[in-house]
Amino acid sequence: MGDTDKIRVLIVDDIPDTRENIRKLLQFERDFEVVGAARTGKEGIDLTKETKPDVILMDINMPDMDGITATENIRRDFPHTQIIILSVQGDPNYMRRAMLAGARDFLTKPPSVDEMISAIRRAGKISQEERSKTRPGVFSSPAGMVSMGGMAIPVLPQGKVIVVYSPKGGTGCTTIATNLAVSLHKEETPAIIVDGNVQFGDVAVFLNQQSKNSVADLTPRADELDLEIVEEVAVAHAESGIKILAAPTRPELADQVKGDQFGKVLDFLRHMYAYVIVDTTSVLSDVSLAAIDNADLIVLVTTQEIPAIKDARLFLDLLSSLSISREIILLVLNRYDKRIGITPDKISENFKQEVVTVLPYDDRTVLPSVNRGKPFMLGDKSRPIMRSFLTLTEAIRQRLGSTNGNGASEPVEMVRIGKR
Repeated sequence: MGDTDKIRVLIVDDIPDTRENIRKLLQFERDFEVVGAARTGKEGIDLTKETKPDVILMDINMPDMDGITATENIRRDFPHTQIIILSVQGDPNYMRRAMLAGARDFLTKPPSVDEMISAIRRAGKISQEERSKTRPGVFSSPAGMVSMGGMAIPVLPQGKVIVVYSPKGGTGCTTIATNLAVSLHKEETPAIIVDGNVQFGDVAVFLNQQSKNSVADLTPRADELDLEIVEEVAVAHAESGIKILAAPTRPELADQVKGDQFGKVLDFLRHMYAYVIVDTTSVLSDVSLAAIDNADLIVLVTTQEIPAIKDARLFLDLLSSLSISREIILLVLNRYDKRIGITPDKISENFKQEVVTVLPYDDRTVLPSVNRGKPFMLGDKSRPIMRSFLTLTEAIRQRLGSTNGNGASEPVEMVRIGKR
């Protein structure tokens, strides 16, 4: 690995032993380079100007300038530099302030070695990708090829990663994700659904499938994936044709799924499928954040319940701190009941974000579908909820579609690879 590929790390902490211990830990990682260590927030800002690090490990409590203030200053002048806040207090208020200041991650002291290294790699990848986008002369060739499993396949067009997310549990994300995969899938635009709820994921259950294999079988091999490995692990859904990458069968196996590895798996899947649909947990875990970081589109789900609306609004407010544009958000109102006075227009006005699709409340369709493990989009399309879902599917295709020679939008067509 060349020096230019290494993740450049700056350590900012007022305790000498902490700085030295972190430096010693990171020197064993071949893809890391510690470019400096600062004792104060002000010194951290000066060293950032001098060394231009990819990632800063920033203590939150320092004598001259706290880590949050230093983070605000650095992110304003060096937006590509990603900052990981370290604090002895796991107070949610500290975490919220850190994210609003522009921090990429928040770790409680002392972090585990794996947790810290994973966070640095994830942040470093984001930093280097953002730098490459603004570097003169760097571009992707439309005719570029990539070798996978001994086969050369086109780099472009790539498939799209669609993350279905709600910060409030129980809003219907898994129902939406599974039916969305079914609805988007076509022979020329194949889809795979990935269960990102690695502790208690239900995607396989919603599709009436059982699998001894899971995403945990791919993530440890994220740097050496090939087409055959993915085909062996993914489960085929006979009725719809979609592929399923299930959650681990037992909650304790979730520890095998690391956020940076999960992101690499999603990136690999782009080359195999036109649509990669990710169902996530409401908790912003390493895995959820990796999915969000890799998303081309985030389907943000809310309902008319006040807690769901409040949480969705908080997530939208957090986007700028996560360096995510609102342009990739597609807001969906699920389980809409006309008898309730909270209308889509009121939510749009409150969020300053258009509600793109309204899915009506219809337990007579949805509950039997869930209990049978058969997505309702495989049935008669005449019911109102199915018509609304077709509207959602079309909105997603238009948002993600490529532009043809006439300026019209059309879905990306993938070259079929792997086993049929």
